[in-house]
Amino acid sequence: MRGIGFVTQDDVLFAHLTVKETLTYAALLRLPRTMTQQQKKERAMDIIHELGLERCQDTMIGGSFVRGVSGGERKRVCIGNEILINPSLLFLDEPTSGLDSTTALRIVQLLHDIAEDGKTVITTIHQPSSRLFHKFDKLILLGKGSLLYFGKASEAMPYFQSIGCAPLIAMNPAEFLLDLANGNTTDVSVPSELDDKVHMENHNLENNNSKIDYRPSAQDVHEYLVDAYETRVAFKEKKKLLAPLPISDDLKATITSSKREWGTSWWQQYSILFCRGIKERRHDYLSWMRITQVIATSVILGLLWWHSDPSTLKGLEDQAGLLFFIAVFWGFFPVFTAIFTFPQERAMLNKERAVDMYKLSAYFLARTTSDLPLDLFLPIIFMVIVYFMAGLKATATHFFLSMLTVFLSIIAAQGLGLAIGATLLDIKKATTLASVTVMTFMLAGGFFVKSVPPFISWLRYLSFNYHTYRLLLKVQYDPVPDILTTTRHMDSGGTEVAALVAMVIGYRVLAYLSLRRAKALGS
Repeated sequence: MRGIGFVTQDDVLFAHLTVKETLTYAALLRLPRTMTQQQKKERAMDIIHELGLERCQDTMIGGSFVRGVSGGERKRVCIGNEILINPSLLFLDEPTSGLDSTTALRIVQLLHDIAEDGKTVITTIHQPSSRLFHKFDKLILLGKGSLLYFGKASEAMPYFQSIGCAPLIAMNPAEFLLDLANGNTTDVSVPSELDDKVHMENHNLENNNSKIDYRPSAQDVHEYLVDAYETRVAFKEKKKLLAPLPISDDLKATITSSKREWGTSWWQQYSILFCRGIKERRHDYLSWMRITQVIATSVILGLLWWHSDPSTLKGLEDQAGLLFFIAVFWGFFPVFTAIFTFPQERAMLNKERAVDMYKLSAYFLARTTSDLPLDLFLPIIFMVIVYFMAGLKATATHFFLSMLTVFLSIIAAQGLGLAIGATLLDIKKATTLASVTVMTFMLAGGFFVKSVPPFISWLRYLSFNYHTYRLLLKVQYDPVPDILTTTRHMDSGGTEVAALVAMVIGYRVLAYLSLRRAKALGS
């Protein structure tokens, strides 16, 4: 696989990385460890110059909701990702689809130049222009999965003329060949052999009142072209292809070796993926829309609970309601952010893992830890606003303990979202399951129902909302009033902290094992 490049029809790229960052990270991960980091970066820059991407190297790739480079530039970045490793064989799946004729010609000219440098380039292509067609060295024409022609592209038209199929009007060779492959003989001469066969088949239908069409059917044309190729060309071409070629023992050993060769060490893979993860997701996490959402919510809460007074029973219950809302809000928010992580990156993960860019463990740890700095930024803003506006205990100790409790809740909730997303790898199914789970955890959180039937009371111990709420109560009140608790005895909080830490670790282990299982099943 290290000697083969494959460019898919759909451009699988990170929308928020620039062209230069995309190729640099690919170079750092894919190129052999015998090269220094500086040499790998220089190789990425060489590819940028070779593909003519200098003008847009600092522009984001872009996507459905993000403005970025043009379609032709995106395709060149995808090709650059593969030719970084200097592959001897490059596959491309419809590289000109969706591009205008000028951009498509530029892409094909680029592929032609790569082939001129001694590489083998194999590409599927639909409806090429005549200028594109004349760039091809060899041509394979398929119809319904059967081979209709294989050989030099320049000899395709003479071959079909030799078997009686020739265009009756001036026509793009590619259009002519595609018409033949689909059995369409409009404006195409029909060979006498095929014409006679059709007349013989229709001879017995002359007495029928229905109108008889003497033109050959698509099936007749297909069978004729397959038979012509098998009798005239196939044996000679197969003999050429099956001729043995001398291969050195060193090359044989390299090709048959099953040992994986990673471009970097595990720690380097983690470091590179961590940096890439932060650069890619900072735009989503720190977008003005999300910051505004959190600030607006926190201000509204602060105004509703403005300087709440816990000295009265009504004020105490109101303040407990605020603490429960904080526990629920920062449990709900991270779950529905994290469930999209692996389903959205599934295509990228499959593509990069297929060429051994990194180990799954390095990717998983980098992906989960690179989210933490971004995940913890917004809660700080939220807590600073709400805590002091609502009149909660205004000491540094109580504030930071409340903040740490919220942080622990966020990391546990994020683990649940990762586990659901990695297990299902389907956004709709994951969202449905997460909705039911979060709703259950919220109802079992100890605020709405304090007297839970014994046969289902175990459910609350699985709820991170329950443990977070109890910790927040313990931070604010010492001792916690009986009216706010579901149990008589409340310890110093060690049980709740231990439960949340177990969730942080357990959910992530489940997510990692689910990803390994998905890889083993080939999904």
